[in-house]
Amino acid sequence: MDKNKNTQQGAPLVSIRCLVYNHEPFLRQCLDGFMMQQTTFPFEAIVHDDASTDGSAAIIREYAEKYPDIIKPIYETENQYSKHDGSIRRAMDAVMHPESKYIATCEGDDYWTDPNKLQIQVDFLESHPDYFVTSHDISVYNEETKIMDERGRERFMDLTYEEYNGIEYHTFTKDDYFKIWFMHTVSMVRRKEPYIDKDVRMRYPIYYDYIDFYYIIKKGKCAFLKNIMATYRRHKNGVSTGSRLVTWNSNYLKNNYILFNIEKERLVLPDLNSMFVSLFIEYLHEKNYNGALNALYQHQKNISTNNTIYCFWLLFRRFVEIISNGITGMNKYEVLKKVR
Repeated sequence: MDKNKNTQQGAPLVSIRCLVYNHEPFLRQCLDGFMMQQTTFPFEAIVHDDASTDGSAAIIREYAEKYPDIIKPIYETENQYSKHDGSIRRAMDAVMHPESKYIATCEGDDYWTDPNKLQIQVDFLESHPDYFVTSHDISVYNEETKIMDERGRERFMDLTYEEYNGIEYHTFTKDDYFKIWFMHTVSMVRRKEPYIDKDVRMRYPIYYDYIDFYYIIKKGKCAFLKNIMATYRRHKNGVSTGSRLVTWNSNYLKNNYILFNIEKERLVLPDLNSMFVSLFIEYLHEKNYNGALNALYQHQKNISTNNTIYCFWLLFRRFVEIISNGITGMNKYEVLKKVR
């Protein structure tokens, strides 16, 4: 099959999973990123609108009518994400073609920038059966400041790279997962094979993608491709930004306490300490002293008293950093969010 984004013959090799909720301002850019893909294989894009209250559903219908062989829409009349019961995953599983071999992901407010992204990642997995997942470098676009940030790639400058078909890649394993953030929803293409049991998934109060990524990398190696092939968008309505930040951080701690105590994943401890410190100061910033005390109690209960004493040292250092930088008001969040 010639490389042609509109050529769709046979069963899709890749199923793209796209979650959408009130993404009207960004959604066309996201869907255009799918449609510009140049591949030698068919693919499908399952686009799940989670009862958006803006014009997202209308945009999805427009693309589904124009590209019926590719866009497979799901329209919810009741928001499923808020249920945290796996209903979104089940709905997308029901629509996904049973013969697809790989799963790619991209949320409706992010977008792909390289027309060869899918081809590159699938080619790698086809030729490297010992790898379970691929990811790649990304840009971060701040919707409020209109600034594109690629400074995150400095984290990857000192890695050792191998080469495949002219693409440089580094191999990550589970032991790297809590040291450096190398996988994101917008960058991932993985094998469709199961990697987590239902009963394990149900342990978590809210099953965020970073927990999913942990079990994915636990299943098998990740090839991190050096190319920037997508953009992650930061905006005020994001799950881990703005007014929802404290809730997200609190849930992050709850989930990672499970990794620490049940999965016996000791490498998560530095992350737990850093997030506890950030959450504690965020509660103080909001003058929510009960929240701060409860966070302290939960951290001591789930980790240890000696570790909590160490966290007080971290708190002291963080306060010194805030004062020395002269940071006031909401700008503190940029200093405090140092989880990864």
